[in-house]
Amino acid sequence: MADTSHRGIAVVARLGDDHPVDTTEIEALTEAAGYSVAGRVTQTRAEDAGTHLGTGKVEELAEVVEEGAARLVVVDGELTPGQSHAIASAMPEGVEVYDRYRLVLEIFSDRAGTRRAQLQVELARLRYELPRLTEGADEGWFNKRVEKGSPLYDVRDRIDELERTLNRLPDPAEKFRNRRREEGFDLVTIAGYTNAGKSTLLHRLADDLTLVDAEPDHPDEEAVASIEDRLFETLETTTRRATLDGRPTLLTDTVGYVSDLPHWLVESFSETLSEAAAADVVILLADASDPHEEFREKLRVSLDVLDAQGVDRDRIVTALNKVNLLDDATVDRRLDETADLAPAPVPISVAAGTNLDRLTDRVVDRLPTERTTLTMPSSDEAMRTVSWAYDHAAVENVAYRDDTVTIALSGRPTVIERARAMAEGADTKS
Repeated sequence: MADTSHRGIAVVARLGDDHPVDTTEIEALTEAAGYSVAGRVTQTRAEDAGTHLGTGKVEELAEVVEEGAARLVVVDGELTPGQSHAIASAMPEGVEVYDRYRLVLEIFSDRAGTRRAQLQVELARLRYELPRLTEGADEGWFNKRVEKGSPLYDVRDRIDELERTLNRLPDPAEKFRNRRREEGFDLVTIAGYTNAGKSTLLHRLADDLTLVDAEPDHPDEEAVASIEDRLFETLETTTRRATLDGRPTLLTDTVGYVSDLPHWLVESFSETLSEAAAADVVILLADASDPHEEFREKLRVSLDVLDAQGVDRDRIVTALNKVNLLDDATVDRRLDETADLAPAPVPISVAAGTNLDRLTDRVVDRLPTERTTLTMPSSDEAMRTVSWAYDHAAVENVAYRDDTVTIALSGRPTVIERARAMAEGADTKS
């Protein structure tokens, strides 16, 4: 992973509908890419077709860039090739212009740790820049990334080559999922926007993690903030074992959604969406402390993303996090506001541990479950079956009577089928 801690100075710009225009998230993204934000320029007006911000505001932006000795301008929005070129032409010599998507691609490139992720990021960057290349903007970026001396049209060949290579590479996530299901694990994915508290929830529920583990030199409250503020710490999903009401579960914390990020871009760099599609249950975490309109929009977009990946609504458990920051009346309003989008949400506070039992119960209720009672002759084989059941299912009761052992258990249908086969084997060997 590249060291981006001293990449340079940047100025951010954002167009908004109302004053004041909030630049908090774009500044956080810029800092996540390794830049120091030296200034910000905002504008409240309709988008200008030629320059996005308007000619006067672009001139003001150039002055702020020069005063701050910045080497990068980040515009919080999607710029057309013509708009990118117009803004770059107005900046001091040597200053680059990124729009929101280009900045995120920069972050993804830095964070890609595996060959698959690196190839996915390169493919996403080439696809994104190709129409800008066609318009004659930012051609130098391509010249540095294709074979030396190759014409720019070779970028299309490189895109084709990357697609073929990725199709040939084995999908480690699918192999992992199949193996874990064979071993009896339920698969639960945590999805939602960055800063909703996903990583903190993983630390709460995982068998081998605690909040203190996240930042051992700080108290829990600081550890929670540190986890949540780490935008795009990695492009790889993080999976830990958890025991939910006795069920052995693999819990996956996925890369967070970011406002105004196109879904095709997310699909290009990580297994996040496929992890959600393959899960038995998806915990959709929403930040209940967000302003009303932002809260609704993030929840709607998150559900749309999951819908697009074929995740049935009955597999989604929606949790409204950070209710500890709200009074009871506001929590009730949030629950009412959610009802038409995601029925029966669970109000929780991951930081305070509020209602996590209710959340766990809701998840377990949606896991594929079969129950059975098995009776075996008392023997070493029966004891091995009982031990195996404790590792792979939820054991509700074990009774030892005379020469028999009876075990009541529940779990994945495949696990119960295996338990029955083991019990029959124990009976045969007795």
